[in-house]
Amino acid sequence: MQFTTELGTIGISNDVIAIVASDTASTCFGVKGLASSGAMDGIVRLLKGETRKKGVKVRCQDDGTVALQLKIIVLSGVNIQAVCSSIIKEVKYMVTKRTGVTVGTVEVLVEAVKA
Repeated sequence: MQFTTELGTIGISNDVIAIVASDTASTCFGVKGLASSGAMDGIVRLLKGETRKKGVKVRCQDDGTVALQLKIIVLSGVNIQAVCSSIIKEVKYMVTKRTGVTVGTVEVLVEAVKA
């Protein structure tokens, strides 16, 4: 994603946006972590450290916004709808606040529920 200002051009990598989104989602109540599922084996893995950005897909839209898709693992016993609503709100706010990029949509996919 690139922005042109009167001072010059600013470029923000999709990886930076993904890290901000994953850090924000990970701190939301009820989230155990971000997930990665193997297409072949169907096994869901909890991502940690530098691999956490793999749980987020970032797409630049034609209107200049970004669309985010997050794969998460939630804690057992929480209201999944409330957790997802919280993630959407917080991720939109924090990505826009930290990067200046307008977030168009946030899609949250719950991959697993774990204790």
